[in-house]
Amino acid sequence: MAAANAAGLELRLAQPAQKDFGSGKIVYSLSNATDASVQVLRWQTPIDGVDNAMFRVTRNGEPVAYVGRMVKRPAPTDKDYVELAPGRNITVEVDLTAYYDMRKGGQYEVRYVRSASDVVRAADEASRGGVKAGVLEFDRIDGGSVSVFADAAPDALDEAPKAGVGILAATNSFVGCSTTRKNQVATARTSATSYANNSRSYLTAGTQGSRYTWWFGTYNSSRYSTVRTHFNNIHSALSSQPFTFDCSCTDDYYAYVYPNQPYRIYLCNAFWSAPNTGTDSRAGTIVHEVSHFNVMGGTDDWAYGQSAAHNLAVSNPSRAVDNADSHEYFAENTPARN
Repeated sequence: MAAANAAGLELRLAQPAQKDFGSGKIVYSLSNATDASVQVLRWQTPIDGVDNAMFRVTRNGEPVAYVGRMVKRPAPTDKDYVELAPGRNITVEVDLTAYYDMRKGGQYEVRYVRSASDVVRAADEASRGGVKAGVLEFDRIDGGSVSVFADAAPDALDEAPKAGVGILAATNSFVGCSTTRKNQVATARTSATSYANNSRSYLTAGTQGSRYTWWFGTYNSSRYSTVRTHFNNIHSALSSQPFTFDCSCTDDYYAYVYPNQPYRIYLCNAFWSAPNTGTDSRAGTIVHEVSHFNVMGGTDDWAYGQSAAHNLAVSNPSRAVDNADSHEYFAENTPARN
């Protein structure tokens, strides 16, 4: 078990009860030791399950792949936060084998990799939303790590579709989509391909204008090369690979994918009310989701929405080049930047 305190917010990662030894489970607990309530962003904790790679899992020092859902959400609103009163805690048991490739039995090390600014609503944001929040002056939550044992679980991922990544035909197949939605998706994919082509052309030319720095931060040759590789991959996939679009999702997200299952994209309610192009568009959503596939770049979801994505570029460019929304907004380029 490990614990750390950041200005009164304490994180603990622990092994579960002995009866669950070998299950690959951990217990996550986030406690508020301040004298005021704080607002905690639900999806950056496992309170509702795990929809992003919020934990770093290693086995023998080697990273273990995240294979759970990667969800594109709208920017957070009041309903996305849970109030954590003084002295209260959020405690959740997490079965890591449902989200990480832990088919090989052994000893695993687990670390929570979300910072406090990812998890806790800033006081000024809370006041604008009419919610009282404590002022927490810290940059990260460091709960150390926990060691957990997992027996081999060979069936957990073996049923996942084995999608090839060779050069095939740029076809679209559909699950549960009406004719109208099939047409909308086909149009969005064409626009997404154009977005990706424009983005890779910008980067291939080595342009270092405000369009790049606004979304990815101060120029650095290594980070720039990473983004260029991502868009080369994204364009290649969109222009050459067979995609499956699943319209059965009824959640209030835009879309989600499983990063180890290219090229299947699950489209949700917000996708259908979005414009074809422009900010948070259908075409941009497809770029966002394709960037999540491990064979494309394996981006994460560190921040949602234009404001948060730009702030991430300013505060942490290394995360910005790993953030799917940053790739989407760079591709959409609205408002236009040079």
